[in-house]
Amino acid sequence: MIEIRDIEKSFDKLKVLKGINLTVNHGEIVSIVGPSGAGKTTLLQIIGSLERPDTGCVCYDGEDIFSLKDTKLAQFRNKNIGFVFQFHQLLPEFSVLENVAMPALIQGISRNEAFKRATALIDYLGLGGRLTHRPAQLSGGERQRTAVARALVNGPKLILADEPSGSLDSRNRTELHRLFFDLRRDMGQTFVIVTHDESLANDTDRIIHMHDGTITDIETNSNAIR
Repeated sequence: MIEIRDIEKSFDKLKVLKGINLTVNHGEIVSIVGPSGAGKTTLLQIIGSLERPDTGCVCYDGEDIFSLKDTKLAQFRNKNIGFVFQFHQLLPEFSVLENVAMPALIQGISRNEAFKRATALIDYLGLGGRLTHRPAQLSGGERQRTAVARALVNGPKLILADEPSGSLDSRNRTELHRLFFDLRRDMGQTFVIVTHDESLANDTDRIIHMHDGTITDIETNSNAIR
């Protein structure tokens, strides 16, 4: 379980988050919605330990991750959290296999084991014929699935996604949304997704509404995909 307690964050004189409290349970798929400037991405970055809050704590199974030194925090993040971004963030000079294996190699996993894990995930995501392709040779949907595979390669408990379908056409957007729920079913991941996509938000277990740095409503979705 992830507990976010009393999180505040400012950049210069602009207060972006104003006392955020939220709990995310294991195996949940939660969406965060709201207008631009509401603080959604900043909150996601703090949950993912990419940004430290000014005050408050983020606890994973009771451990305050911001009590860790930077090196230990980076190790925790690499092992426990996967990230999916709107524009993929793939390394253009590397193949699909190398991009997906990269977090495992950074963790110190042997090359053979990292490539074995990566190949299995690439096959699971239907990209087995693209192992040696570089990102420029892939479609938008294939690049995003490659990014999802990369996020999964270390077996993280949590996937954080920031507008993951924002750059996709309607067909690829639908396929990506379905993939998240398949991964929850098959691998048990927890997802926190920042999105402007109403169709994705309306399929998630809970919808967190944000405005002006605060959570204004938490909506439990009785029609969520299971």
